[in-house]
Parts: sequence; C-alpha cells; structure tokens
Amino acid sequence: MDERIRVIQTLCDAHGVPGHEQQVRKQMEAYLAPLSETLVRDRFGGVVGRKTGDPNGPRVLVAGHLDEIGMMVTRITEEGFLHFQTLGGWWSQVMLAQRVVVLTRQGERVGVIGSKPPHVLPAEERNKVVKIHDMFIDIGVKDKEEAEALGVRPGDPVVPWSPFTPLANGKFYMGKALDNRLGCATAVELLRALQGAEHPNVVFAGATTQEEVGLRGAQTLVHEVKPDIAIALDVGIAGDTPGIKKHEALSRCGEGPILILYDATMVPNPRFRDFVMDTARDAGIPLQVEVVPGGGTDAGRFQTFGSGVPSVAIGYPTRYIHSHAAVYHQDDFDHGVQLLAELIKRLDRSVLDDIVTF
Repeated sequence: MDERIRVIQTLCDAHGVPGHEQQVRKQMEAYLAPLSETLVRDRFGGVVGRKTGDPNGPRVLVAGHLDEIGMMVTRITEEGFLHFQTLGGWWSQVMLAQRVVVLTRQGERVGVIGSKPPHVLPAEERNKVVKIHDMFIDIGVKDKEEAEALGVRPGDPVVPWSPFTPLANGKFYMGKALDNRLGCATAVELLRALQGAEHPNVVFAGATTQEEVGLRGAQTLVHEVKPDIAIALDVGIAGDTPGIKKHEALSRCGEGPILILYDATMVPNPRFRDFVMDTARDAGIPLQVEVVPGGGTDAGRFQTFGSGVPSVAIGYPTRYIHSHAAVYHQDDFDHGVQLLAELIKRLDRSVLDDIVTF
C-alpha cells in the first residue's frame, strides 16, 4: 500500500468524536513530530507542527480537524439499551442498523443502532422517517447492571464502525471519518513535501478539535498560533452521484481538489482566492470550486482572529459525508498536497501584503 494511503487509513480508523480526539491526536503527533522543528498545542487538543523557511516571513496556519461525527451515551435503560446524543450533523436515514463502537473506560464495545421494527408499526407509520430520539444502541447485554459492569457509563463516546476499504478501480477508497482525516493527512503530507525545500514563511501544519460541533477548536488554535494567513483543510460535497443536477455547483471525484468560494461561515478574501486559483493554473494542478451554503469550515473562525486573518478553505470532493462510509478519489488528495506545497513555496511577505490590502 502507498505510504500516503496508509497514513489516511491509519488516521481514518482511529477513533475521535468531538471532545474525545485523544486517540487521533496521538497518531497525528506521531506523524508530525519527525517532520517538524517542534509541536505546538492548544489546551483544547489541537496540534500543529512548525517548520521554518524564512523566520521573518508570514506565519501560515494550515489545518484540518481531528474530530469525526459520532455520538455520546446519555442513558442506559433498565434493559441495557443505550440512549445517545449525536455529536455533529447526522441525517437520521443513514443511521439505522449501522454498527458503532462504544469507547468505555474498560475497552471498546461493538453495538448496532436500532429502533422499533417496521413489522410492528401501524401502516401509516412505516413510511415515516424514524427520528433520532427514537433510536438506541444495542451492545448485546441483558440489563443495565451488565452494561455498567462492562464499563459503559453516560458520557462515553460512540464512533461509527467502518474499516477503511479500497474500492474496485484502485483510486476510490471508502471509510469513516474522511471528514476530516483527509485534511489531517494533507497537513502531514504537506510537511513531508516541504522537507529539504525552501519556503519564504513559517508553516504551522496540523489539526484542530471540535470542528463538527461549532468550529470550537479553530478558535483556540488560531489564538495559540497567531497566524498572518490561514488555510482550512476539509472536504466538500461530491456532486457526481445520481440525482444531483449539474447546475448545483458541486464538485466531482477525480477532477481535483476544491476551493470553497462561499459557505455559511465565510466569504474568503478575494485576493487570497485569486492567489490559490492562479497558483493552481500556473502549476498545472486541476482545481474545482464549490459553494456550500449549508455548512462551514474552520476558516470561518481563523479569519476573525485579531484584526482579521485572510483565510480560505481547500478540500476534496467526497461522497456520502456525515455517514458511516464516505468515498474519495486518491488523485484528488495527491493534487491537493501538490497545490498546498506550491502555495507555501510562493507565499512570501509581498504576496501577503497584496492579499491583506484588498
């Protein structure tokens, strides 16, 4: 297996819902440390590796986010079933009958998301969407006491169970947490690509925490790093599956990384946007654009630090995000790393001055 894909697989298969990113962070630190002068951490769990090109150049923050969507145990019924609170945005139709892992203080417990079976529902209810608050997790115990004896308690994180898997043509891969372990892996591979290369700035590459519950870790990490300019690494919504119309301005897998032109948290600095687009064109790197009116990225918090930090969001077209099994195309990832490296090599003080005086 290609080393880049191995990094993505390892990060995706690690568990880390918002507020419980420790397992992913340890793996991320293991990848970042050999490629960095030092690791910089905030008290929220975010971490970046620092690599200095020109110590007097711009401070550039490049970050994905460690957390994935998941759940948290809120109550154990007398019969041993688990009620839960979602962490991040879940669509109820992708949840039922899916396997999950409950992370207890005594180890991992595999379970399945259940609900009242359709066989016993009145006819008028069978075609209705099951609400999340009517779902539960079954870990295969006979009662509350047995669940507690196995270490389950309210507050335990719950993650989707879905091993990273190559698909048919060798370019597509499926797994949980591609949102946003793809961004985390990009930060790692960016630092690897810069080894032995000159760049006119100080790069801080890594990942934030708790993005899926309100961009919270972006706010703490940007205060720790104090960047002059920032790039959020995330995913976009692939528009190449049946039922999506071409005019809906979505990207396609295999046709390059994405520059987000607008989302619910940010309108990017126009000169920074142009710098990204011009760099991709000049370097011959395919680049798509996307508008996401119903979501946001960490760039929405990065940009409001201090008197303002020019920020953009760059990501990858990904199918079936916010579910157990998302799908991406490896060529998009490779082109994304190439684009980030080109941006860093060109982002000197004069470019920054032009961007901030838009």
